[in-house]
Amino acid sequence: MKKILIKTAMAGMLCMGFVSCADELNIKSVDPHNYPTYTVEGLLAKQYATLGLTGQKGPAGIADLSGDEGESGFIRTVFNLQELMTDETLWAYQDNEAIAPITHMNWTKDNARVNWTYQRLIFNITLYNQFITEQTGKLEEDKVAEVRFLRALNYYYFLDLYRKAPFKDTFDDSLPVEKSGVDLYNWLDTELTNIEPLMAEVGAYNNSENFGRADRGAAYALHARLALNSAVYTDGQVKDYQKAIDYCDKIIDSNKYDLCRNEKNGYSGYQQLFMGDNDKNPEAMKEIIFPIRQDGVKTRAYAGTSYLVNATSIAGMPYVSTSDAWKCLFARVDLVKKFFPNEEDMPKAEKEDLINNPTKEQVIAKDNEKHISTADVIAKAKDDRALLYMGIGGCDGKVRTLTPGDAITGPLNGASIVKWSNFHADGEAQHHQNYSDTDFPMFRLAEIYLTRAEAKFRLGDVNKVGNDGKKALDDIQYVQDRAHRKARATGVDDQTLIDEWCREFYMEGRRRSDLVRFGLFTGSKYLWNFKGGVSNGSGIESYYDIYPIPGNETKNNPNMTQNPKY
Repeated sequence: MKKILIKTAMAGMLCMGFVSCADELNIKSVDPHNYPTYTVEGLLAKQYATLGLTGQKGPAGIADLSGDEGESGFIRTVFNLQELMTDETLWAYQDNEAIAPITHMNWTKDNARVNWTYQRLIFNITLYNQFITEQTGKLEEDKVAEVRFLRALNYYYFLDLYRKAPFKDTFDDSLPVEKSGVDLYNWLDTELTNIEPLMAEVGAYNNSENFGRADRGAAYALHARLALNSAVYTDGQVKDYQKAIDYCDKIIDSNKYDLCRNEKNGYSGYQQLFMGDNDKNPEAMKEIIFPIRQDGVKTRAYAGTSYLVNATSIAGMPYVSTSDAWKCLFARVDLVKKFFPNEEDMPKAEKEDLINNPTKEQVIAKDNEKHISTADVIAKAKDDRALLYMGIGGCDGKVRTLTPGDAITGPLNGASIVKWSNFHADGEAQHHQNYSDTDFPMFRLAEIYLTRAEAKFRLGDVNKVGNDGKKALDDIQYVQDRAHRKARATGVDDQTLIDEWCREFYMEGRRRSDLVRFGLFTGSKYLWNFKGGVSNGSGIESYYDIYPIPGNETKNNPNMTQNPKY
């Protein structure tokens, strides 16, 4: 896949048919006099690059979209709408543009972050439609099918986030029509069914030569995720849980993937999935079904995993893997409680432990002395996934607290999250100190096991044995065992599942979707820190389960209607 992603020159794109381009999207065409030619390989490269890059020049310059280029990337925009309001993480600086309404779950149709995600999805789909329209019948059908998969992935996020899309599957000057709910779900289901036989076999690209290309395993994983959420997306008209199980079985039975479980140089199998060499570490690669490629030199952006690494880092913390620590994202206490039901059991520094202007060595020594390092957190949680930090590093005279109190004032208002790292498990130097090498695992095998377990639960068939002899509980325990979790699940119910989704996948850009599926995102059944805008949490109306269509989109495209109550 490196052969594809490192090619940055591309053909200019015209915004054809998407009315929002005029006022909202502002896609920037490349002057054809400066870029008169392109190759099909380069054009295919750009299709994948839309997921990991924000323009043609690097972190800034010749952006795909106008405005703040760093805010425009696929990973960052989707992550923000899936995570920043949930029980997993908080943004330290609530005065940043459009952040407070996202945190407090009172966004409107004019929220910039709601709009940025919409713009990115439109841009990507426009690019895919051009490729598909121009290359169908000319290029090998498996390559066209790959781009159809990428288009389906972006339409999936329209369905998940907005429950509708400005739909086009051609590249021309016609207006997109509105496709929503069951119609959009059925289109995605049919499209994936049609392209799957055209794609390379399951696991065909799970190797160093092609890592990052979408084969049948990626399509099956998206299909399983779609089917698991079928009742949500279709307002209960479709419940494709058996289909979710069937697609999970196709992936598991292929024997092309396995969980990353073997320790390497002190890093657990789980940690290795989120490190800078997860594209060449065989242990990590074997779990990752479809990654979004990243490289600190060749694919620089402020919107990919550099965002996740830098935003969760504070200068002075031990083992920080970036020189550009943004200190923006930290854990809500509700995430801590998934590992420490009694939050006070969390190892943490006290005021008397602090050292003025400590060296890195002094921080590590004091953390070890007081048993407040991340290693101590993991040991006490008895779960490798508890990648949290409450030590003295980065404190600057103040200790971290587990909750912000009545107001969010800064990055020490909660535990630091150290899940995303740019260090390489093999000990080699990272490619750049500021930009991440860490590929983003869009789909990985652990999701397939938890999806199958939940689908069996929703069918009331938790004891049904699969082709590999596993029941729903076996699937959950299989994932937990990789993390060496001592408190293994003993049964399968809503609470077990939603908590396990959090422990395994926190900070991976899916928490909102999971909470919606369990009926916990809105309402008062489950409250968390600052839900509804108050420190202890409050219930909110159910229409916030989906985002509004940006105001300028409904203004400019008469085919698009606003979601209820917005």
